[in-house]
Amino acid sequence: MRIKLDPRTKLYMVLVVSIVVLMPASTALLWGIRITLTMIPILLLLVERRYRSAIRFLILYGVALVLTFFFLGEKVQGILSALLIGYCGIVVQFMPAIITAWYCVRTTKIDEFMSAMQKMHMPDGIAISLAVVMRFFPTIKEEYGAIRDAMKMRGIMFGGGNALKMVEFRMIPLLFSCVNIGDELSAAAITRGLGGKVRRTSIVELKLHVQDVLLIILFTVSVSIFVFFKYIA
Repeated sequence: MRIKLDPRTKLYMVLVVSIVVLMPASTALLWGIRITLTMIPILLLLVERRYRSAIRFLILYGVALVLTFFFLGEKVQGILSALLIGYCGIVVQFMPAIITAWYCVRTTKIDEFMSAMQKMHMPDGIAISLAVVMRFFPTIKEEYGAIRDAMKMRGIMFGGGNALKMVEFRMIPLLFSCVNIGDELSAAAITRGLGGKVRRTSIVELKLHVQDVLLIILFTVSVSIFVFFKYIA
């Protein structure tokens, strides 16, 4: 059973998680709140049957947490320690926001997103820019997969053992594709009337449901507790 969330709820989740990860966690309670807020979008990805993305995020984040709490410290020293600390710091600090944003991008349709932006009275410049970005990265992922398959069909694997060939055969076509995709998305936005003087209408009717209210309350209480015990208590 899938859980249909309002795009405004998803954006609020991204905002709250981004705020929480910017503040360092120093106690078990703060770590518990951060981990809980990270697990929610992973569970929502599982509910949406996006198992591959959810499992990848869970493994990356889980490994970083285990290394941070149980293996890093005085036992590991030298270059290995520096590499592990850097990996864990980046993943633990930024992965929660990336997971939540990825869930928002992969489960939100553009018409729903634009309708939500209008209800929030966001300027067209911001709304259109965000809409283009939301379609840009998934399209780039699909394009890279097509380029990779084409290289495999031609027998080019890992650049034939040459890193320069990897850049030549994969990155350069991807860069040209990025330029073309950006132009196509911009043209598509203009064709659909985005940015016009007349107020855009939408057949999508957005309404906050019970699950939206519960998640908004949960995230609001979580960030309030985090801030209180971090800076006030």
